[in-house]
Amino acid sequence: MPSSGPVYLDCNATTPVDPAVLDEVIHFMRDEYGNAGSRTHTYGQRAKERVNRAREEVAAGADAKPEEVIFTSGATESDNLAILGLEEHTRKAGKTHIVTTAIEHKAVLEPIERLAQRGFGVTVVKPERDGRVSVDAILDAVRPDTGLVSVMAANNETGALQPVDDIARSLGDHDAYFHVDAAQAFGKVEKIVSNKRIDMISISGHKLYAPKGIGALVVRRRGYRRVPLTPLMVGGGQERGLRPGTLPVPLIAGLGTAVSSALKDRAARSARVAELRSGLVEALAPLNVQINGSRENTLASTLNFSVPGVDGEAAILALKDVVAVSNGSACTSQSYEPSHVLTAMGLDDDRIHGAIRVSWSHLTEEPRWKVLADRLSELAVDRAREPAFEPVRPGTFGNRFHLD
Repeated sequence: MPSSGPVYLDCNATTPVDPAVLDEVIHFMRDEYGNAGSRTHTYGQRAKERVNRAREEVAAGADAKPEEVIFTSGATESDNLAILGLEEHTRKAGKTHIVTTAIEHKAVLEPIERLAQRGFGVTVVKPERDGRVSVDAILDAVRPDTGLVSVMAANNETGALQPVDDIARSLGDHDAYFHVDAAQAFGKVEKIVSNKRIDMISISGHKLYAPKGIGALVVRRRGYRRVPLTPLMVGGGQERGLRPGTLPVPLIAGLGTAVSSALKDRAARSARVAELRSGLVEALAPLNVQINGSRENTLASTLNFSVPGVDGEAAILALKDVVAVSNGSACTSQSYEPSHVLTAMGLDDDRIHGAIRVSWSHLTEEPRWKVLADRLSELAVDRAREPAFEPVRPGTFGNRFHLD
């Protein structure tokens, strides 16, 4: 049944919980509430069995092994563990150079900035105009002393898919560890993180119709060698010593079900989100909108665009009774600074301040696309009569960062 309020179109911030996932979570909260670490009774045994099955389900999404799945609280924790957890090893090995991109989530950029403050060298590669980084630009930045390369799979603001498979193949036998933040793409884009040269993969449950508070870090072995991560927390030894604490069995069960359902239903889900995209693009066509990001290599469920003459904040307010949308990452939406992603793409200030991010899912009801387009058209006419807007100037990275 359609909702009486605005249609939710902010799925890159968080998705609704899939009904089958919700049923699984409730079952393991209400009926099977045992601790997976309890070895003396059947409640604990059944909890452990469900956790093990969830490892298999999550691993299947990355063509990984179940024992390579480490459960975390979400992609932010996974990113921190992958990046900060390598510090001790890379420092001892003299591999204190990191390559990343200017469009990464702050969950990647801020841990790397912390390492820069501790003496690491960092090369931040800028994207092309379409929001995608060049494989050659990444490889040109890699040096003999590079210990880590971190590139996201799909950008959370523009939806632009990054060439992580090509980067993985091109890195070849270089010693650098390759980390991919796959929060937006995991379970949605087929085989995007299946390349075995990708050493670590960050996953977020609430971007894939599971609850908030659960995620995973896939840590692949190189032959028989584990990635030499140092845990960020200690006390308990769970998750192979990398993430201590009692396992949240209901959330883990929910994540497993979410990944399993995503893989099974991917074709139908992809068809539905593509259908919704076509409706939006058709409605926006008369407005001559500017698409911020790649038109082809992108998540079918995301569209970032600017309407000439329309400020993004004003548009969001004008649309609030029709659709719930955003102007970028939910993690930085409280800030008045322009998007670091769109800035890195080299877009002009008016276009950046006019950006609107629309993101949907297979569960999304059909929005009133024509009403959305009409509101934006009316706003463009009204704004044309107002004085020019003076934008806030973006901040810059610390001086340890080198922008390529």
